[in-house]
Amino acid sequence: MSLLPGAEPFHHRGGKVGVLLVHGFTGSPQSLRPWADRLVEAGYTVSLPLLPGHGTRWQDMQVTRWEDWYAEVDRELRELTASCERVFVFALSMGGSLALHLAAQHGSAVSGLVLVNPSVRSDNPASVLLPVLRHLVPSMPGVANDIALEGSTEVGYDRTPLHAAWSLTRLWRTVQAELPEITQPVLLLHSPQDHVVSPANSELVLARISSTDVTELLCERSYHVATLDHDAELIFGASLEFIRRLAPAPAEDVSAENHQG
Repeated sequence: MSLLPGAEPFHHRGGKVGVLLVHGFTGSPQSLRPWADRLVEAGYTVSLPLLPGHGTRWQDMQVTRWEDWYAEVDRELRELTASCERVFVFALSMGGSLALHLAAQHGSAVSGLVLVNPSVRSDNPASVLLPVLRHLVPSMPGVANDIALEGSTEVGYDRTPLHAAWSLTRLWRTVQAELPEITQPVLLLHSPQDHVVSPANSELVLARISSTDVTELLCERSYHVATLDHDAELIFGASLEFIRRLAPAPAEDVSAENHQG
């Protein structure tokens, strides 16, 4: 199955500080590519994988589960830690849950987290029906493209596969139990006007994590996909400051190996 334009994974070999970027549910690397490009310009090693079942058609996602998505980012993190001295994880939406799970599982191998509108709980009362509904209806309307900036578009599915949505609720349950285990520095940015993930998600993360180095910033002018919205520059700049504060050694200027796939 061919990929949607812009949904390609992206990897760049830069200095000894690495960043793993994790996109959201039914989304694709396209939503984080400008962020990845900014990190490349700053000299960092960057990994932006395509999660299994994403970036093609929503039917392909029906046969995947959260364990499949996590296995991909877990593999990417291990590859980065093998070649980098410090590794950070940046994530959007459901990617935030995967990033938090990585941090809980890998401990000090994750030097810090930058979370944008992280999704860690259900905001839809109908989600309690998913265990049954997923066997009766294959999909529901999609959640992609919640962006305030005119002309900005997210590459993602226009339908939500319900088997995958049910699995997402299982991931949330796992991550909620792990939040007290999170001790890494955290930069959390969230949008007050988010039509996909309510502010209650960020409140839950901030209330339960054990991290003492925590910064919260608001994306006042953006909706859910803030990385493609009015506050993208705020996100990019704050995340670079976050890395430079925690890993002050300059990123090594290496003759870059820049490839997709």
